[in-house]
Amino acid sequence: MSGGTDGALDVLSRVFGYDSFRGPQQEIIGHLIAGGDALVLMPTGGGKSLCYQIPALVRRGTGVVISPLIALMQDQVDAMRALGVRAGFLNSTQEPAERREMEAAFLAGDLDLLYLAPERLRTESTVALLDRGTVSLFAIDEAHCVSQWGHDFRPDYLTLSGLREHWPAVPRIALTATATQATRTEIAARLGLQGARHFVASFDRPNITYRIVPKAEPSRQLLSFLRNEHPGGAGIVYCLSRASVDKTAEFLTANGITALPYHAGLDAFTRARNQARFLREDGLVMVATIAFGMGIDKPDVRFVAHLDLPRSVEGYYQETGRAGRDGQPSTAWLAYGLQDVVQQRKLIDTSAGDLAHRRRQSAHLDAMLALCETIECRRSQLLGYFGEESGACGNCDTCLSPPEAWDGTIAAQKFLSAVYRLKHERGQRFGAGQVIDILLGRGTAKVAEHGHDSLTVFGVGTELTESQWRGVARQLMAQGLLTVQGDYGTLELTAGSDDVLGRRREVMLRREPERPPRARAARAAKTAAPPDDLPSEAAPLFEKLRAWRAGAAKEQGVPAYVIFHDATLRQIATQAPSSLTGLSAVSGVGEAKLARYGQQVLDVLGGGQP
Repeated sequence: MSGGTDGALDVLSRVFGYDSFRGPQQEIIGHLIAGGDALVLMPTGGGKSLCYQIPALVRRGTGVVISPLIALMQDQVDAMRALGVRAGFLNSTQEPAERREMEAAFLAGDLDLLYLAPERLRTESTVALLDRGTVSLFAIDEAHCVSQWGHDFRPDYLTLSGLREHWPAVPRIALTATATQATRTEIAARLGLQGARHFVASFDRPNITYRIVPKAEPSRQLLSFLRNEHPGGAGIVYCLSRASVDKTAEFLTANGITALPYHAGLDAFTRARNQARFLREDGLVMVATIAFGMGIDKPDVRFVAHLDLPRSVEGYYQETGRAGRDGQPSTAWLAYGLQDVVQQRKLIDTSAGDLAHRRRQSAHLDAMLALCETIECRRSQLLGYFGEESGACGNCDTCLSPPEAWDGTIAAQKFLSAVYRLKHERGQRFGAGQVIDILLGRGTAKVAEHGHDSLTVFGVGTELTESQWRGVARQLMAQGLLTVQGDYGTLELTAGSDDVLGRRREVMLRREPERPPRARAARAAKTAAPPDDLPSEAAPLFEKLRAWRAGAAKEQGVPAYVIFHDATLRQIATQAPSSLTGLSAVSGVGEAKLARYGQQVLDVLGGGQP
């Protein structure tokens, strides 16, 4: 294919079925077609893939896409082939005969896109293969994997700096959904992209509602959230440990929600099967460690929930960005508590990295705590972390139900004084639970054993509840006025503690919401509610189209979204076109899909069986 901007617009319409580009897509695509290098930051669901797919179709040769997502390459290739794009991959899952067939197709110029894992570029045979064919561009997906400042560092990405030296005439584009200025700088340096043009789209995903709640029986909080807000919806639940993943999946399943586990402790067959089910079936919940999710292109994920505190804002943003790729209302829900902070500090202190690494991890955690404890707009603070200014969003919990701030100076002094007296009067260090028991004047066996009921701070904190004191401790940690040490999560004062104890610093705290009485939630509906923007008269037709799509996807062994996204089905259901010409005007219906599925869709619209 040929032809700069005009060629790009033609491909956009004819192949992908869209009338216009979004955001900076057109500028990025034109720059790459002209032979320029680019570093692209665009939020999940913002259309990053088009930025290299279209130039690969316009430029002469094969676009080589470097991706760490071996388990998803088949789905990526299937999605391209459904559009009529000649795509293939080379990775360790293939038999030798399959690899030889794909290599021959590349050498013959019969591929538009070739997907490779980064480790394959370390082999002489792959380099020799690419030398013998014609490469139109290199696309480095998930480029944050090259940065040790990022949240998913992978050593294999470090070898990609050699692309510039070996193929100096081939344009390169590195893409990621999350990167601070520090991460961007490191990506550019490590990939030899210092001279590349940077394109930074808005990080905002206005369709996502951000909510963070204090932990109180988190499994039941999660169950209530799913039943009341997303019945029948597809979603991802992230847990920190494998044991927690298994336990949560079993709990949800026992309570009538189909939930699948995913973590590195499962065998490869089970992981692959569960991932395939999540991608191909509607309304499933995947409970996973953060090993799951990168590259997941399922557009109708209605929620992402975290049952443990994420390690960084970048990781949190990347994970929550897997919700609502179709632009429909979605929720990012997080439950976190004091023990999360203690656990994360312990992980940092015992990590194998050097001091600089631990400092980076601590900086990441501090930023995550600040996001959790803010009384300002969460979206504004989240975007500010990536250097983007914005006002209050009106679609996060702190905007929808503004929290109160209160002068917690005296409470802070009491808590810090208890920690001080334990260490300096008794030579002891304890965790938050013991300190809170002392402040509440509880005569527990542990308090009596150590004689803590004789401390001057014993019983001085009865004006607050236990959960409120835990909130105080958590926020003191978030403000750097208290820290955790050692394997047992014991508390230590910091340099800033002296200013509070010496009455030289005021401490403002976020008021903990009252914990509502636990009520039995209604049983979850078996199917998700129709989208909010769908006219009521179109809803039955939309469901018929979804049922047809599910059958077609099962027959072909591909995820449903490979055939058509929900957004396309909504438009079809609303407009109810009566001809192939009318159907071709629907966004997301390109030439290949019109030829393959057009008559089937018209049959459904005409009253045929779905």
